[in-house]
Amino acid sequence: MKLQMHSIHFDADRKLIDFIQKKADKLDTFYDRIIDGEVFMRLDKNERNENKIVEIKLNVPGKQFFAKHQTDSFEGAADEAIEGLRRQIKKYKEKVVLAKQ
Repeated sequence: MKLQMHSIHFDADRKLIDFIQKKADKLDTFYDRIIDGEVFMRLDKNERNENKIVEIKLNVPGKQFFAKHQTDSFEGAADEAIEGLRRQIKKYKEKVVLAKQ
């Protein structure tokens, strides 16, 4: 799956980008019609430790999925956002299958 990566307020290293790409590629096992997506990694300017935000948008034919999570590491935020997308995709796929019956 083709993902555009955007890092805001910092420069993401290759290891982080590869980690997110690898995790997101696993979503293809749940729904194979994912067209592409965008990932926004944002460093929030606050005093708390939980200042890393990951937002992911995925495009499928006729629909767009979105998940956002904030935690103390980009890897953790990406994991949670991808898990949210996985739940959305499974729910959507079940709805599509029921509509075809």
